[in-house]
Amino acid sequence: MSTRFDAIGVIVSDMTASVSFYRRLGFAFPEGSERQPHAEAELPGGLRLMLDTEETVRSFNPDWRPPTGSGRTSLALRCDGPGEVDAVYRELVAAGCRGESEPWDAFWGQRYAIVADPDGNAVDLFAPLPAS
Repeated sequence: MSTRFDAIGVIVSDMTASVSFYRRLGFAFPEGSERQPHAEAELPGGLRLMLDTEETVRSFNPDWRPPTGSGRTSLALRCDGPGEVDAVYRELVAAGCRGESEPWDAFWGQRYAIVADPDGNAVDLFAPLPAS
């Protein structure tokens, strides 16, 4: 078998809001992406984050419907240190993003916080805590 993990796809309701959110987190979407039905940002190592509008998905999967209830996946973003977890969380919440879990020191040894993207998908922010 020759398959390999290549991209993460996220279906979005509002491309402008989603591109803006992910750009705040450092994803380099090309200029003009917010006006497209499909946008991609290449990540280190060649992996891509792909955003598609609901309309785009319905163009090839007409029966697609948004899920109901809480999601089952999240994107986890490693920060440079515990202080950056706090700073990124504060910046996103100040910009109007919904905080799901304020930064805290998790028992598994990480500073951890959760914010929601514009469609309610969880985005975990974390950094290892210094060794005691």
